[in-house]
Amino acid sequence: MKNIFINIIALCIFIFSFEIMDAQLIPNLGGQRAGISAYQFLKIGAGGRGTAMGESFIAVTNDVSALYWNPAALTQFDNNQFIASHSAWLVDIQHEFLGGVYHLTSADAIGIAFSSLHLDDMQQTTETQPFGNGRYFTFGDIAIAGTYSRKMTEQFSTGITIRYVEETLDVLKMRSWLFDLGTYYHTGIGTSRFAVVVSNFGDNAFPEGTVEVLGGKKYSTFQSFSPPTLFKMGFAFEPYQTDMERLTTSIQLNHPNDNAENFRLGAEFAWNNTLFLRAGLKRTFGQPIFGDDGTNAEDYTAGVGFFAPVAFMNVNVDYSFAHFNRLGYAHRISMSVGE
Repeated sequence: MKNIFINIIALCIFIFSFEIMDAQLIPNLGGQRAGISAYQFLKIGAGGRGTAMGESFIAVTNDVSALYWNPAALTQFDNNQFIASHSAWLVDIQHEFLGGVYHLTSADAIGIAFSSLHLDDMQQTTETQPFGNGRYFTFGDIAIAGTYSRKMTEQFSTGITIRYVEETLDVLKMRSWLFDLGTYYHTGIGTSRFAVVVSNFGDNAFPEGTVEVLGGKKYSTFQSFSPPTLFKMGFAFEPYQTDMERLTTSIQLNHPNDNAENFRLGAEFAWNNTLFLRAGLKRTFGQPIFGDDGTNAEDYTAGVGFFAPVAFMNVNVDYSFAHFNRLGYAHRISMSVGE
């Protein structure tokens, strides 16, 4: 009980320290950095569980969705698992994520993941044909990743992901090799754990191909763009836990290279390890936690999950939705199976 009380006090101090920060102390620099990086689809979360918790998940993840959130967390569970996730993203964009984890030993695990973003073909328009010229073009992204994780001690794990990324815009293609580095640490104070992740780290990329514009002029040299590198720190613990019920809470601080610094709050209530209710909140620094001042496009999340043994497998089905202040809602559903 003493450890739980200490954790609750620490979390309250953390939260209220954000509440007193205003725009004069920590200005929102997102508008000054927006649009400087490529491969934006890499920011779309995978799985209904982590996205329902406001994406405050790097210190919580203990399932196959760790392939996206934190490569160090592959050793936080023992069984081999597979996940399939579908996101009905904004403005009719679709996002898919597939992944699997295999445990080599009790301390070593490997994984592979595939993700893609796609949408229907769009009609090409020009300066003289603003309603279309009869030609269609496509836009899409894919990423293929391999992950290795090792439990260094009973409390500390680390992991690395190597990811090939490709973006296609009509006749142009952009390709990169990116890396994720993650750590996961059980503090030994109650159930609290701490995680640090650097994701999408790599060299700048530039489009390859040739574009012909109005008048017949051709371009084959283009500006380079950085990947959407993101530095994340997360903390999680269970303030309440019995044989039948469990409440998990988490907070995560994000420092992106192409937007404002922000933080995420998440919670998950589990009943009998069968039914799960989840909620989350997304805020930028300088924005009030409770209530919205319209300075951030993202807002709140929620979701539900179910677990059941089916034949020789354990099956999890998770659903989440995310509210965006100006663009509406995004929906996700995922299913994971394990031994």
